[in-house]
Amino acid sequence: FFYTKSFVKHSMEHVSMACVHLASKIEEAPRRIRDVINVFHRLRHLREKKKPVPLILDQEYVNLKNQIIKAERRVLKELGFCVHVKHPHKIIVMYLQVLECERNQHLVQTSWNYMNDSLRTDVFVRFQPESIACACIYLAARTLEIPLPNRPHWFLLFGATEEEIQEICLKILQLYTRKKVDLSDLESKIEKKKLAIEEAKAQAKGLVPEGVPSLDNTSGFSPIPKNESPKEVKGNKPSPLPVQAMKNAKRKTEGAKRTSSNSPVNGVQKGRESRSRSGSRDQSYSRSPSRSASPKHR
Repeated sequence: FFYTKSFVKHSMEHVSMACVHLASKIEEAPRRIRDVINVFHRLRHLREKKKPVPLILDQEYVNLKNQIIKAERRVLKELGFCVHVKHPHKIIVMYLQVLECERNQHLVQTSWNYMNDSLRTDVFVRFQPESIACACIYLAARTLEIPLPNRPHWFLLFGATEEEIQEICLKILQLYTRKKVDLSDLESKIEKKKLAIEEAKAQAKGLVPEGVPSLDNTSGFSPIPKNESPKEVKGNKPSPLPVQAMKNAKRKTEGAKRTSSNSPVNGVQKGRESRSRSGSRDQSYSRSPSRSASPKHR
């Protein structure tokens, strides 16, 4: 999976849990996700030399379980759902029977051990299982100083080449000389890489690392240019063109108001209508004292 995916984008622990869970189902020995999480949780505490504490079934556990399920789907998608692997263990026994060395238990066990150790390398994704089986037998025979047919070479009978066998043997031997990796140091390096990638993305988008837009980019969107500060605006005189435009606009609006006020409504101009109404009101007001004075109307 990590031949094509990055350790920075995908958590190593989540993917390893998903691979163990997937392998248990493929090999017809299924285990629950909770069991896998418990084992990884205990191993982490032992590796950090802490006292193992039972895992709390809280929301964090639910999120971790969902992450493992998603990681399992990603692994299956990347493998193209081709999960059935041809194991070379049976091939080793068959090849030793052809070489008439199956009674040498020491040779059989050493070849088997090299085969198990080679699972920790990448030879299984690079070479055919027949070549790996021949390389394990070849390495075990050289280690135990047991002669095998070499005229012609015995591995040519099984379709393996000398170059492939030497490369596989070197890869297995490098496993024993490699230094033990400190997981905490590796995780800290990955976290630094993540932060560096996030900062690079933020700079590409024009954002500072905190996610706030930079002031240099927003200066172009300001409605007032930089050279027109409030102090400078007070000291400067307004240009004559905008003032003349405002005067013309006022004249047009005043002319429109005058024409609208002089327009006739129902055949009577507004001025005459208002005068007639005011006169009728004055007459009504003048009649009211005379009415109130006469006793008949009372």
